[in-house]
Amino acid sequence: MKQESQSPVESLTRRAFLKNGALILSGLTLSPWSRTALGDLDTTKRGAVRIGLVTDLHYADKPPVGSRYYRETLTKLKEAATQFDSDRPDFVVFQGDLIDSGKSLEQEKTHLQTVVNAISAIPFPKYYVLGNHCVDQLKKAEFLQGVGQKKSFYSFDQNGFHFVVLDSCFKSDGTPYGRKNFTWTDANIPPEELAWLQADLKQTAYPAIVFAHQPLDLKDTDSHAVKNSSEVRKVLEQSGKVTAVFQGHSHRNKYSEIKGIHYCTMVAMVEGSGLDNNGYSTLDVYEDGSLILNGFRKQKDYRWS
Repeated sequence: MKQESQSPVESLTRRAFLKNGALILSGLTLSPWSRTALGDLDTTKRGAVRIGLVTDLHYADKPPVGSRYYRETLTKLKEAATQFDSDRPDFVVFQGDLIDSGKSLEQEKTHLQTVVNAISAIPFPKYYVLGNHCVDQLKKAEFLQGVGQKKSFYSFDQNGFHFVVLDSCFKSDGTPYGRKNFTWTDANIPPEELAWLQADLKQTAYPAIVFAHQPLDLKDTDSHAVKNSSEVRKVLEQSGKVTAVFQGHSHRNKYSEIKGIHYCTMVAMVEGSGLDNNGYSTLDVYEDGSLILNGFRKQKDYRWS
């Protein structure tokens, strides 16, 4: 592991598909304002940093429940791996809920080992965000050991940009999630992590992007929100360095902009049957700060200058 503001231009729905042997691109028309906002940026070129993004895989060896098709994650992940092999990201971020709950601790360990084996086909550095389902019966240390990661919240630099991974899997009293000791609606970033975040953003000279599982752009009282989201946003805003936050947990595409920071909630990979219901993306970060999120299948595209 490497050591250690703006408004949306347009939400796109670009999807490539083959028809009569020709590659067709739909939904790519930009408004004149979009072209002006993007300036002279050549969006066909690779960014200074390219990132693969996947969230809410919920892999488990169990039958579907509602719209969640747990076993199909492995097939969907294989498609994402093929796309990443083509796009060659600098690293891939898994934004939480890598696995779903099992009937026993041993079953959850098996779920984790199975999905990690599948992820090993992706030949790029990998970073993991903890989700509530990652530590249903597992403890954080067990999950982290399973994915080969030392810490649950941390930061790193890549090509002149600073990246922060947060862990909101703490109860309101500061107790870490694990062994079914929590309710998923009680997600928090404890004072120690908040102080670390403030110090981390203060020390970096680079523009920053944050990865989280539970959303940070909702009201503190929202069931899906980090319960001290308003405090976390204040730290991000006061740093003057955070461009965007990418998050998961609610399983649906959602975008908001708060005080110059983009908040992008990503679609869940587990939702729906078949590859048409897959969802993953690549993010290009350009030297001028522009961001282009290229979504695949159910994941929306975005361009921000």
